[in-house]
Amino acid sequence: MQFVWKHIDDMVGKGLEWSVIAQLLLYVAASLVPMALPLAILLSSLMTFGNLGENYELVAFKSAGVSLKRILRPLAIVAILLSVVAFLFSNYWLPVANLKSKSLLYDVKEQKPTMDIKPGIFSSELDDFTIRVRDKKVINEVERLYDVMIYDHRGGKGNRSVIIAEEGILTLSPDKRFIELRLFNGVNYDEGTDNSNQKKYPLSTTKFKEDLFRIDRSEFTLNRTDEDLFKNNYKMLNISQLSRNIDTLEIIKAEHLKNYKEGLKLSYFLYSLTEIQSDHVNEVSGPVSFDDFFDKMSMVQKQQSLITAANLSRNSKSRVESMVNDIKDRDRYIRNHEIEWHKKLSLSFACFLLFLIGAPLGAIIRKGGLGMPLVVSVLFFLIFHILSITGEKMAAEGAIPVFKGMWLSTMVLLPVGIFFTLKATSDSALFNIDAQKSKLMRLFSKKDKK
Repeated sequence: MQFVWKHIDDMVGKGLEWSVIAQLLLYVAASLVPMALPLAILLSSLMTFGNLGENYELVAFKSAGVSLKRILRPLAIVAILLSVVAFLFSNYWLPVANLKSKSLLYDVKEQKPTMDIKPGIFSSELDDFTIRVRDKKVINEVERLYDVMIYDHRGGKGNRSVIIAEEGILTLSPDKRFIELRLFNGVNYDEGTDNSNQKKYPLSTTKFKEDLFRIDRSEFTLNRTDEDLFKNNYKMLNISQLSRNIDTLEIIKAEHLKNYKEGLKLSYFLYSLTEIQSDHVNEVSGPVSFDDFFDKMSMVQKQQSLITAANLSRNSKSRVESMVNDIKDRDRYIRNHEIEWHKKLSLSFACFLLFLIGAPLGAIIRKGGLGMPLVVSVLFFLIFHILSITGEKMAAEGAIPVFKGMWLSTMVLLPVGIFFTLKATSDSALFNIDAQKSKLMRLFSKKDKK
């Protein structure tokens, strides 16, 4: 729904087939699978073990000598398999879905709106015509236009050709290839060309009872762009392609920096005695005072020296700033590749991590259904999502290393999952209100005795 509302202006009013919109939404939905799958695993594990605990089925298992670890073992294997499937999906299928969705969305944005003529408004949706009508009615599925004014721009000479008609009918040709605009009782005003360079344009007036315009519908059809133009984007690459691109970009950056340093040595603001002719070099002993050297110059030489020094300084500053910005852009582009590389692993590991939180937590809470499990799962998923987005943003800006940023949520929630697992296997009454009250009462009673 967020995607639909974000791009609603790009899709409405363009006469797109329902299959095109459905295809676009299908590709976009595929990009949400890596984010939705961990939440689904968290909620399902919470509901499953919450129902088992609420119906005392876990108690029956334990009374039969089956520990919680043994109960968790087959489901943990399923969660690991789902994590592997999530990795395969994000590594092989998700890049294809991103490529399809981005290319199709680009074509939809570039698609021209359908011809929708509104009364009292000049419509320039056609390349060669600007149309205005006073009123419009639809009678027997035929669009009738009244008081029609058309500016014909096919000659590329501005508004020199104007057509005014009392009435018009807008229909499709029998083969559906053309839009036919049939005009009745009109006048065509046409200013001719100036052949004498005297800026005089002869006006010709042509009256007609009926005239026909045929407009090719091909400019309103969806033209697909070659997908190869989008395939080099980092979101359209798998993990091996990302690794190769990262290595290539690092080599190109190092080579670019090396060339800049070599050019810096040959510039005007770094001098080397080896590059100066030996017959122009006077040997000096001891330090040279710049003030004494500068005071011996004439006024013209001083001014020329200061102007040259200022120009060299400005050029040097501009080159350094340009190089710094270029290195920042290259580093940011490399970080985007690294973020996408780690995302394929971190999101798949999140499936097992949230199972590690959901299953023990459901056994501890012992509440099934959609009430408590839904609240708890949304709470933990929000924590996971906020940490993931925060770490990704910080890594993208270079505030922290990419590895730490992309695995921030895992580093924070993994100890929580291990803690819940230990508490569940030891039959801890972590969320039992009565047990917590009794602990508080014992604590306060000890303080009173002291």
